[in-house]
Amino acid sequence: MILGYSTNAYTQYTLLEAFAHIADLGFKGVEILCDQPHLYPPEYDDAQLEKICQALEHHKLKVTNLNSFTLFAVGDTYLPSWIEDDLGQRQIRIQHTRSSLRIAKKIGCGCISVPPGGPLNNIPRKKAMARFFKGLDQVVDLAEELDVRLLVEPEPDLMIERTSQFQAFMQDVRSPAIGINFDIGHFFCAGEDPLAALDTLFPWIGHVHLEDIGQSRIHQHLVPGDGAIDLKSVFKIMAELGYQGDITLELYPYVNSPDVAGQKSLTYLRPILAESGYADF
Repeated sequence: MILGYSTNAYTQYTLLEAFAHIADLGFKGVEILCDQPHLYPPEYDDAQLEKICQALEHHKLKVTNLNSFTLFAVGDTYLPSWIEDDLGQRQIRIQHTRSSLRIAKKIGCGCISVPPGGPLNNIPRKKAMARFFKGLDQVVDLAEELDVRLLVEPEPDLMIERTSQFQAFMQDVRSPAIGINFDIGHFFCAGEDPLAALDTLFPWIGHVHLEDIGQSRIHQHLVPGDGAIDLKSVFKIMAELGYQGDITLELYPYVNSPDVAGQKSLTYLRPILAESGYADF
């Protein structure tokens, strides 16, 4: 298991600068934001991707995940989405996902994370889910061909936010390339116990996002240890379940102090990860 730090906390820096900061803090992994101002696919050719690979090698960083969730380059946190009424907007999301899969393969990353679509607004759930599956049909063959997992990330207020909703979604999935990017805080925000969600969804987990959340369960990412989630118990059950995948610290609200947030996180996480049996991360 490798603990990474997402570059979405470093949007005031270039991607290569973010690598340097994350490595200097002591992280062995990095999650790359597939959006501006970092690795937005239309802005990178093969030569530029080779420079990315060289920088990763120089800093001895493993890419834990490609974060293909947001699309600020042409939209916002959620839009364009898989489920919009406008077919053209849905195609932008589909093309972005296909491009992210190809980049993941080129830089040696085994997974990308994507949103489940939403917010629903006035779109009937059945229609929205049908659009989501139609979109996935246009990307899953490529994911299988490249051997890169497509990890859907449940999030509060989106079409899939709870354990039961993800279970229902997976009943109609036939591809082993599709799984879940398990965000610990998101399930807590949705009113669930992350430990129970981990246990139930474990067979599909391909990557884990880590942050803390306040007692109010409002969706605001906090430095681990500053919120109300019992992270020590979360890591304990992860170890008991035999999770050997990677974990990424996701602290995008800390763009004004990413180094401080990252260092504080490591200070808190190192002893409890080690106690859970994750000695080398």
